[in-house]
Amino acid sequence: MIVVAGEALIDLVPQGQGALAPLRPALGGGPYNTAVALGRLGSPTAFCSRTSHDAFGEALLDGLRGAGVDVSAVQRGPEPTTLAVATLDAHGSASYSFYVDGTADRLFSVPAALPAGTRAVSFGTCSLVLEPGASAYEELMRGAAASGVFTALDPNIRPGLIPDADAYRARFRTWLPSVSLLKLSEEDAGWLGGTPGEWLAAGPSAVVVTRGGDGLTAYTRGGGVHSVPGERVDVVDTIGAGDTVNAALLHGLARLDALSQEALSGLDPAGWERLLRFAARAAAVTCSRAGAEPPYAREVGEF
Repeated sequence: MIVVAGEALIDLVPQGQGALAPLRPALGGGPYNTAVALGRLGSPTAFCSRTSHDAFGEALLDGLRGAGVDVSAVQRGPEPTTLAVATLDAHGSASYSFYVDGTADRLFSVPAALPAGTRAVSFGTCSLVLEPGASAYEELMRGAAASGVFTALDPNIRPGLIPDADAYRARFRTWLPSVSLLKLSEEDAGWLGGTPGEWLAAGPSAVVVTRGGDGLTAYTRGGGVHSVPGERVDVVDTIGAGDTVNAALLHGLARLDALSQEALSGLDPAGWERLLRFAARAAAVTCSRAGAEPPYAREVGEF
């Protein structure tokens, strides 16, 4: 079982050009997209979060169930669902404005236990920024790592939500000893500062950096560097592409029986190439259609 911990929200995606273009609501949130992608790829997956009792919250849960994701660890509350208004540039890349005050996912509390059979837990995005939930997710991450559970982190930086950039960068560094796999985009890496070598020295067994259409590069604690090119595709938008990479990496590592610090450290060049190419294929499918619509296993082939 792979558990994804973090926010679920509604993306409001523009259907046309201009500030007053109609907005289409879509199920979203980085962790939510990762969970859906894992379920569609065929990995046993559970979602650990807090969602609203409102209509958006019900739709989010229905989306998880439709992907085969276990929602028994989802907490519920009467507060509204978080909204994220997307703006797309000429290349389909999205930026977001968030409506987060008083929303349900901010009040997440640490569960008494992870679902039975948990092999890995994935964290990231807004859930590690917005208090008081951020501290609860952080506690869950540290506890999982201390108990020997594989942990994955995608910080997925949203600068508009971070009031003190230097404080967040310092907090990010304190998470690294509790992280098995760090995945981040080139843009996130630049915003955070530091290098893959510095991050590896702090804890993770591997760091994967996504480079958009140019592909992915993995850096390992043993000094290995493994790169694959991106899959060429007509890009509609990039919403959910990074989340799909998260899911593909975890799905592939599960299939390789490499969801441990030791196994990840020992993954050979052929294993890394297979893993990264699979993630690139999966992300390309997501980019080929509007919104966060990750692929099913049949669309990318068995790992």
